[in-house]
Amino acid sequence: MTAYPNTQLFIDGAWCDSQSGKTIDVVNPATEEVIGTVAHAGIPDLDSALAAAEKGFAVWSATPAFNRSKLMRKAADLLRERASDIAVHMTLEQGKPLTQSKLEVLGAADTIDWFAEEARRTYGQVIPARANGVISMTIKTPVGPVAAFTPWNFPLNQIVRKLSAALATGCSIIVKAPEETPASPAGLIQCFIDAGVPEGVVGLVYGIPAEISEYLIPHPVIRKLTFTGSTPVGKHLASLAGLHMKRATMELGGHAPVMVFDDADIDTALAQIAPHKYRNAGQVCVSPTRFLVQEKVADKFTEGFIAASKDLNVGDGMEESTQMGPLANERRIPAIEGMIADAVEHGGALATGGKRIGNKGYFFEPTVLTDVPTSAKIMNDEPFGPVSVINRYGSRDEILAEANRLPFGLAAYAYTTSSANEQALRSQVQVGMLTINHLGLALPELPFGGIQDSGYGTEGGSEAVEAYLDTRLVTSMNA
Repeated sequence: MTAYPNTQLFIDGAWCDSQSGKTIDVVNPATEEVIGTVAHAGIPDLDSALAAAEKGFAVWSATPAFNRSKLMRKAADLLRERASDIAVHMTLEQGKPLTQSKLEVLGAADTIDWFAEEARRTYGQVIPARANGVISMTIKTPVGPVAAFTPWNFPLNQIVRKLSAALATGCSIIVKAPEETPASPAGLIQCFIDAGVPEGVVGLVYGIPAEISEYLIPHPVIRKLTFTGSTPVGKHLASLAGLHMKRATMELGGHAPVMVFDDADIDTALAQIAPHKYRNAGQVCVSPTRFLVQEKVADKFTEGFIAASKDLNVGDGMEESTQMGPLANERRIPAIEGMIADAVEHGGALATGGKRIGNKGYFFEPTVLTDVPTSAKIMNDEPFGPVSVINRYGSRDEILAEANRLPFGLAAYAYTTSSANEQALRSQVQVGMLTINHLGLALPELPFGGIQDSGYGTEGGSEAVEAYLDTRLVTSMNA
């Protein structure tokens, strides 16, 4: 087994301890044991990272796009070669099953490859002029050094979209990675180092999130913010960026509805959506949470989903038989228990689960609630755990109304064989991402992002690089 390492900061081309010498313990959520430490960045470390990012931007923005692309492709190949070791680190620090960790690492490599190709396609335009002899054109230039803030649920996936878009467009970047899961991001950064990224182009820091964001975002070196996390924190950081006219991409929380209509193929729906719900113990921003099922198929769907939940093997992610690992930290257990108790108090029924498993490790039973009123907390706040609510509805209009009731608009799922239902879904469901009759989200070539309180901007597809580019007009007349 790959030993779990202590993790340092990466500043100006070198791994280093924090100047204060402070560290933070890293805990394995399956055992509650301290498995390592991570360096705790302070303001002097951030000053060093900012100076390095400014220097790195001058070098990287002048590097031809073709060369940037080649370096990124090399980093992606290195990441694939090291996938097994990095996956072990991820499972030890985050808890998800080892197979899911390895898929995340390999998916990150695919994302790097995608953005490496986009690096060579940041096209401008030649605009037809109104007068002879005039040439008017737009030029795309990198916006500047980027500050990126990422959560613990997908330690690589959340970083690699931001990192790849920044590097593809010629920006330098300081990544504030999660202190709960530091080693796997460090493994990702090492791949870029070994691929030859110049000093200062990439920085990696860990520490108190509020302290780091409050210092980096207003700093004049930073020209763009990109954040993945909760809606309340995202709103605060976006307002801070706005005060300083910094561009921002916000990928925030959701509360994804799953709409199951009378004409749906229920067996297909269950085979897809039940495992998807419990991926990463439900700690996923696009995790399905509210199951809105039409009356005719409600019994079959509910019984099947409960059975799938009961059959799930919960355990240490390092065990081959494990299908769902622990929650990422101790804080998640009382938060989820409180939501379940509140739902039952409001009249909902606990169909299965609802309790912590054992007293060592942050394991929690796959949980299904039924007939929960909209007044319950779980119907309004994202549970971010292995808890599902299944409610019955009579008509399509009732389902669509519930799907759109909340201010979140990240992701939604639907199962139907009716073209009329599909048309209604496409035109009426207010989310940034809708997938019908299959699981089609989060591929590198597809947009990834929400609307309304779930944020703005996208971190996938051809549009993702635009947030890292300035569009400049140059218009001239022959002398």
